[in-house]
Parts: sequence; structure tokens; C-alpha cells
Amino acid sequence: MQIEMAPGVWIDEAEFEFTASRSGGPGGQNVNKVNTRVTLRFDLAGSTAFSPSQKAALMAAYPGRISEKGVFWVVSQRFRTQAANRRAAMERFRELVAAALRPRPRRRPTRPTRSSVTRRLDAKRRRGERKQDRSSRFGPAD
Repeated sequence: MQIEMAPGVWIDEAEFEFTASRSGGPGGQNVNKVNTRVTLRFDLAGSTAFSPSQKAALMAAYPGRISEKGVFWVVSQRFRTQAANRRAAMERFRELVAAALRPRPRRRPTRPTRSSVTRRLDAKRRRGERKQDRSSRFGPAD
């Protein structure tokens, strides 16, 4: 089954690897007995779902979430059940991918206003005059 991660990016569900471990979150006595924390692993380096430029964008956006071998990982332990944490990990992965692949708006260069230029130059002139006054007040040092 294909899952849409971002506009135009579909990933086969078989490419995800889920592992369960003991959680530190809510659950009472269950916490000590049941493996409810879910770790989602996705082989970003070996996946064909992303273009090389998209892989580079993901690696640049989340260097701490990607291992040296190119495996992207997300952990969820917010809920008491493994199924809920699995859904939460998938949703978090989808959010991270969508955010990294979202096109950034281009910066429009602006020019300073005439009054801001005038203020800056006046301040520089006053600072220079103040320093000039300090040096000439006592004369040269012998």
C-alpha cells in the first residue's frame, strides 16, 4: 500500500521498519511489562521514493535524525498502546518530510529608506565627534 508523505511523494508501506521497546511514558504498571514505544526506521539512502535533491534537503534539515548509513528514524512513546504510537510515529514522519520538502519563499531584496540612511550617518558622525573630542581634550601623551 502506498502512503502519501508530501505532494507528489508516495512511499510503499513495506519500506518502513517498526520496532517496539519499553516506554517511559504513561501506562501505570503496564510500562514495566509491555513494549509500547515504537521506533520507525526508513532507509532514506536506499529509497527510490525521493529524488537526490529531496534526499539532500531531508539530510540537511534533520542531521540528528539520520544515521551514518542514511536511515531516518522517528520515536513515539506518547500513547499507552503500540498501535497508537505507530500511528503517531507515521504522522510525525509525514510532518517532518512535508516540512523539509516545502518550497521556501524567495527573499526579495529591499533597500534602506532615505530616513534610515540619514539616521545611521548622523549617528556615525556624532560618534566620531565624541571620539574626536576625547582625544583632543587632553593633548598627546608624552
